[in-house]
Amino acid sequence: MKLKIAVLPGDGIGPEIMEQGVAVMDAIAAKFGHEIEYEEALCGAHAIDELGDPFPDDTYRICKEADAVLFAAVGDTRFDNDPTAKVRPEQGLLAMRKKLGLYANIRPVQTFKCLLHKSPLRPELVEGADFICIRELTGGMYFGEKYQDNDKAYDTNYYTRPEVERILRVGFEYARRRNRHLTVVDKANVLASSRLWRQIAQEMEPSYPDVKVDYMYVDNAAMRMITEPTFFDVMVTENTFGDILTDEGSCISGSMGLLPSASTGESTPVFEPVHGSWPQAKGQNIANPLAQILSVAMLFEHFDLKEEGALIRQAVDASLDANVRTPEIQVEGGAKYGTREVGAWIVDYINNAGI
Repeated sequence: MKLKIAVLPGDGIGPEIMEQGVAVMDAIAAKFGHEIEYEEALCGAHAIDELGDPFPDDTYRICKEADAVLFAAVGDTRFDNDPTAKVRPEQGLLAMRKKLGLYANIRPVQTFKCLLHKSPLRPELVEGADFICIRELTGGMYFGEKYQDNDKAYDTNYYTRPEVERILRVGFEYARRRNRHLTVVDKANVLASSRLWRQIAQEMEPSYPDVKVDYMYVDNAAMRMITEPTFFDVMVTENTFGDILTDEGSCISGSMGLLPSASTGESTPVFEPVHGSWPQAKGQNIANPLAQILSVAMLFEHFDLKEEGALIRQAVDASLDANVRTPEIQVEGGAKYGTREVGAWIVDYINNAGI
């Protein structure tokens, strides 16, 4: 297969983990006979510094013309600490999602048996947790009408029926392919937008008689993810709730550096780790590249290249079992491995694997 991939390294640790993701993609392409063309583009703080725009028109063109986007992270403390900044790196991420029509964010949450001790939850609670958070990505408060002055501010949580129907459809279909259990998360006891979500979900439910549906308020869902994460199979929710819950879910595994994600919709899909840019670690060779590498696995699987994705996942599991790990998940007394060393080990594993 020939694939054209837009590469957006972004800020902070982004370029370091992207280097490992691309190396893994190259190893898989060589192993399975694929041809991959890359085109790199600016985004985030780097793009603001160069062009004054966190998602320049040329970057949009490159993404639009690609088969998929491999994205790392954006963000810089210069902007985090300046509430008056009119242009921010994260605006580039929102612009990319909106312009490409990426309305569905797919975030798997899974645990690794050898890392259960790293989870903030007790092993008996977290063992076996394996669910997917599906977050609506282009509506709600992040994109609704906003206002701020010195005395008041508001954000509008705006949704239309077609926006809600299409993301709920994604949730139902994912549930159908997994364990046929869907949890719709809202705040219908307080918010009108949530009542619309629940109404539409109830209308759609008879079309999926093979899927068991739960309705859960977001505060209860947040608590349930901590007290009983194995309850969930597929969770679907709106943009703001999804942002919070998916970050909560990412910690269950023991490190935010372990989990990938995909954003899909009307145009080029984007594959990225769930973590941020961690600018404080830039250039220190300590960032965990596994989420970026597993995002590459999701990219191949998106194109129905399941064997390729499976080999990447096998290599990641093998690296963890061999204690080839970055510092935040290394066992006490274990050897020291950095971003580059972990990536190189996984590439070597792929190169030597029999298929």
